[in-house]
Amino acid sequence: QVQLVESGGGLVQPGGSLRLSCAASGSIFSMLSMGWYRQAPGKQRELVATVTSGGSTNYADSVKGRFTISRDNTKNTMYLQMNSLKPEDTAVYYCNAKWRANPLTSILDYWGQGTQVTVSS
Repeated sequence: QVQLVESGGGLVQPGGSLRLSCAASGSIFSMLSMGWYRQAPGKQRELVATVTSGGSTNYADSVKGRFTISRDNTKNTMYLQMNSLKPEDTAVYYCNAKWRANPLTSILDYWGQGTQVTVSS
């Protein structure tokens, strides 16, 4: 079982910065592929960034160059550093973990409760 808890959201002005954290329970964190998703009102949930168990990262085009995803396996925590924030970044941000217990099993998905990020003047 994996439990995920996000923190660090809040209200920030355009051009400002926030750092989101996702704390994971359990002893398998280092084996998980982690990611951040976001969902704005009236819109579909979209992928923001991912970091694999091996440390490889990928970003949505809309955040590339502004956001940085990272993980600290010693702390069972994933981070999203968000710089140069824009009003269109306003959304609920969700922590996601994916786990394949072995190569023959389906991937299991785990989600946090979400944290609100509001970018507004």
